[in-house]
This record gives sequence, C-alpha cells and structure tokens, in this order.
Amino acid sequence: MVKKFSLFLILCLMLGAILVACGDASTDALDEEDQQKNTEETTDAGEGGETPEGWKEDITVLTGGEAGVYFPLGVAMAEIMDEHVDGVTATGITSGASVVNANELSEGQADFALIQNDVAYYAHQGTNMFDGVVDGFSGVFTIYPETIQIVTLADSGIETVEDLAGKRVAVGDVGSGTEANASQILAVHDLTFDDISAEWMGFGDAATNLQDGNIDAAFVTAGTPTGSIQELAASADIKIVSITEDKITQLEEEYPYYVREDLDENTYENFDATATTVAVQAMLAASDELPEDQVYELVKSIFDNLDAMKNAHERGNDLTIDTAQDGMSIDLHPGAKKFYDEQ
Repeated sequence: MVKKFSLFLILCLMLGAILVACGDASTDALDEEDQQKNTEETTDAGEGGETPEGWKEDITVLTGGEAGVYFPLGVAMAEIMDEHVDGVTATGITSGASVVNANELSEGQADFALIQNDVAYYAHQGTNMFDGVVDGFSGVFTIYPETIQIVTLADSGIETVEDLAGKRVAVGDVGSGTEANASQILAVHDLTFDDISAEWMGFGDAATNLQDGNIDAAFVTAGTPTGSIQELAASADIKIVSITEDKITQLEEEYPYYVREDLDENTYENFDATATTVAVQAMLAASDELPEDQVYELVKSIFDNLDAMKNAHERGNDLTIDTAQDGMSIDLHPGAKKFYDEQ
C-alpha cells in the first residue's frame, strides 16, 4: 500500500514538472512574439515618436530668396513634414535657389530642395552652367510653371529684349536658375551679359533697385504672382517685356523645357497690358542618401496636407497627384516612385 502511494506521488510530481516546463516555454514564446511585434511597430514610420533605423532626424529643405515663391512653399513643406511625421525635425531655409540648391544637394548639405526642372536636367548631364556632372539627388514632384518675367517700369522706354543692350539689368543671384534663364534668353537675341550692365541680385533687391532707379530692368523667374513684383506694382506702373513668337520657338527648340506662357492684365496691380514670355517648371528634389521608406512617408505627408500648401502661396494650388510627374526631368527617388505607384 505504501509503495503504491509513493509511486503515485512520484508520478504526480513528474507530471507537474512537465506542465510547468511547458508553461514556461509557452510564456517564452509569447514574450518573443510580443517583443518582435513591438519592434515592428516602433520601426513603422516613426510611431511613438521614435526615429526608425536608418532615417535622418534633422531634415533641411532648401528654398530660394524670401521674396520669391520657393520660400513660402518650401517652408510650408518643411512644416508639414515636421508636424506630421514622427521622429523628424524639418526646417525650410532660404538659399540662392536652383543651381546653388543642386550643388548643395549633391554635396550632402541638404535633404530636399526646390529646383527648376531645366537646371536639374543640366546638373545630371553636366552641361550649361555646370562644369561637370552634379548628381546624388532625384526627383520628388513638379509643382507649377515658373515664368521668366523681364520687369521694368512702364516709362523706362524698354519695349523689347533687344532694348536691354547697354541698360542696367538684374539677372538673378549668382548661380541661380534665373541667371541661367537670363543668359539663354539674351543669347537667342544675340546678346550676352557683356552687352548689358549686369547686376547679380535676388528678386527683393531687384524690385527695390528698380523703384529707386538704380537699375532699368530685372529678370525674375518665379511663379506668378511673384511677391517682389506685387510689392513693386503696388507703388509704380510696371511693364513685363514680351518675347517675340520666333524667339520663343527658338528657345523651345534649343532648350526643351521652355514652354510659352501668356500673362494677362490681371496678373499684377498697375499692369494694364498683356505679355508673352516663356516658363520652366518648379520641382522638388531629394537627396539619394535618404532612405526609400522615409521619402515615402515625407511625400505622403505633403499630399495628405495640401491645404497647408495652398494656404502658403497661390501656387500651392498647382500641386496635385495627377500633375506631380509632369515635366519631371530626372529619375524619381524610389520613395516617391513607390508613393505614386500606390495611387
């Protein structure tokens, strides 16, 4: 009897040990599963305020001069990224615009930048204003046409591009897309910077100097209405010099990113005439160093908050999913491509 009881007790103890061992194993397995799930969640687009592995935390968006359109739009993009993507701090910074922005993107000094589509193409080809190939960045989206406006006062006596010869003319910042456009437009009219008294300055300074009589005309490449020209037109009668049809055709044939652009009398205050000129396309580019998933999330945040773009500037209305790849002159960043492929 005692032997039977002892045997029964031993069997019970052995069964209990087996159950405990199984329970521990199940708990360990569940713990591992929970840990794996938690890891996946924390790496999903920066949830919980943590930065996913490989992402860059401090994002810089290069814009342009404060008096142009790049600045308000670029700042708006940075604010959207900063507010709506966890683990990212984004800042919009004023800059010398397209050519400078392409170089700084290539050198790893920025993460995003607004650039003219023609300048982005020339950078990747190493032609025109670039001495060699400048790459390391890809396209994100195009936004709006940037109109080349040759602005002067209504009583300046300047009626044609040829009339700029011998005049004091602002041609944009050094290294800017405006400078490149000015050079190309002058060239089809058989003029160079040597034929004018060229002044290198941004849009705001150009408008002030026009009003003060320090210069006679200014090249401004920007979306319309351009803030600096609006301010000038509020206090003086202005004129925008037209480009003739044959010269527009020549520009389109020589530089495939130019398109004809007509301005009506409602473009600016104190501008009671029409003008015919050309335009390129404003685009956003991103550093190739940024991970695909990060660019995907940052691009998504912008398209999810287009109202903020519209509120920043009238040209923010031009950014849409349907037109985001129109005039794209370089390859898309993989993160942007992934976003568009899902639409």
